[in-house]
Amino acid sequence: MSALWIAHVHVTDADAYGRYAKAAGPAIAAHGGEFLARGGRYRQMEGNDRARNVVARFPSFEAAVACYESAEYQAALAHAKGASERDLVIVEETPVAPQ
Repeated sequence: MSALWIAHVHVTDADAYGRYAKAAGPAIAAHGGEFLARGGRYRQMEGNDRARNVVARFPSFEAAVACYESAEYQAALAHAKGASERDLVIVEETPVAPQ
């Protein structure tokens, strides 16, 4: 089953976070990840408001975890630390029941 990365981000250093985003994209793609939402329009309904919301789909839960733990992604993530406040969760998708 596929899995989603769901991230809510408040950027505090746009230059450093830009370096993260530039390096993270190829690491995510290398693990079969594809972006479904990356910024864009949103409306905060509950919880903490963070202006950057990102959703990426991976072919499996294991691929999503492997991406996060990979050396390439961790190198990218070093740019985001101290440049953002982030929450990131990996969620396995629920299969759609046939109708």
